[in-house]
Amino acid sequence: MNATMRRVVIGTAAVSMALSVAACGKAGSDNAGDGGSDNKTIGLLLPENKTTRYETFDRPLIEGKIKSLCKDCKVAYNNASQDAETQKKQFDALITKGVKVIILDAVDATATRTWVDAAAAKGVKVVAYDRLAEGDVSAYVSYDNEKIGELQGQGVLEALGDKAADSRLVMINGSPTDPNAGLFKKGAHTVLDGKVKKIVYEQDIPDWSPDEANKKMAAAISSLGKDGFDAVYSANDGMAGGIATALKSAGVKGVPVGGQDAELAGLQRILAGTQSFTVYKGIKPEAETTAEIAVKLLNGDDPASLTPQKADSKSEKGIPTKLYTATIVTKDNIKDTIIKDKVYTADQICTKDFADACKKAGIK
Repeated sequence: MNATMRRVVIGTAAVSMALSVAACGKAGSDNAGDGGSDNKTIGLLLPENKTTRYETFDRPLIEGKIKSLCKDCKVAYNNASQDAETQKKQFDALITKGVKVIILDAVDATATRTWVDAAAAKGVKVVAYDRLAEGDVSAYVSYDNEKIGELQGQGVLEALGDKAADSRLVMINGSPTDPNAGLFKKGAHTVLDGKVKKIVYEQDIPDWSPDEANKKMAAAISSLGKDGFDAVYSANDGMAGGIATALKSAGVKGVPVGGQDAELAGLQRILAGTQSFTVYKGIKPEAETTAEIAVKLLNGDDPASLTPQKADSKSEKGIPTKLYTATIVTKDNIKDTIIKDKVYTADQICTKDFADACKKAGIK
C-alpha cells in the first residue's frame, strides 16, 4: 500500500469511527442540551434577560427544584433575549430532540399557538410559566396579573396621598407582546381612572426596555413640562430605573414613581427616595410549583392538586392554573417582606451608597 492509499484508508476509518461515536452519543445522551432516549429532560425557555429576575431567580429556582424532585432529570435551558423567532427555534429544537415536557415563558404569547398545538399533537406537555401562552398548554402558573395592576394603581394613590384627586399621571406600560402587561395596565386603570385628575401621557414600551422607557419619559417631560405631571406609573422596576434617570437629568424631583418585581436596584431607589414602591411577587413559590408540575407531567402523573384554578386564553378554555398573590413594598416594609423572605439580604441591599438610607429605614 502506497503512502497516498494509506492516508485514504486511515482517514476513512477515522471518519467512520467519529460518526459511530457521534451516533452513540446522540442515542444515549442525557445532557441538558439533549433529551436523550430516557425522556428525562425538561425544557426551560425564558423570554429575556433585561429583567434581572429571570437569570437571578427563576432559572436557578426551577432547575434546583427539578433536581430535588428528580435526581436523574436534566434541564435543557435557553433564553430567547426577547426574540420570538429565536424562542420558536429553541422550542422546535427541544421537540426534535425528544423532550416531552417544556416550561415556556413566552416572548410573544400570541405567537405560540401553532407551535404549542403542534407539540401537543405529538404528546408534548407545555407548562405556561408567568405568561399565558396561546395554544394547548397543559398547565399555567403565574400571579393574578390584573390584581397586580390594581396593587400598582393603589401604590400610586398611596404615594400621592391627599393630592391624588388633583394629580396628573404619566403611565409607562409594559411590552404589548406580553399578555401580562395588558393585565397590569387594565388593573391599574381600574384603580386609577376617576381617582386621579387626568392621565396626561401613556405609552407601551416594546421589550420592557429601560432605555425606551427613559426616552419616553424624556419625551413626556419635553411635551408636558417639568411641572406638567405629578406621578409616574411604571409597569416594572427595570423601566422605573430608566424613568428615574430621565427625571434626574431634567431636574425633576419629588415625583412618585412606581414599579414591580422587587429588583435590587428598585429596592435601593426606594430607600434613596427616587422610587416610591414596587410590587413584590414571591418568585420562589411560582417557580417551584412550576417545577413540580413539570416533573409530575414527565412521570405521567396528574398535577391537579397543584392547579386548583382555571384560566382562559384566546385559544383554550379551562386551563389548569395556579395563581399567586403579591404585596406592595415601600421603604417601611422592605425588612418584613424582601429581607424576611430572603430574596435579598440586608448586606446586598445596604451597600455603601445606601448605608445611611438603610439606617433611617431600620435595616441593618
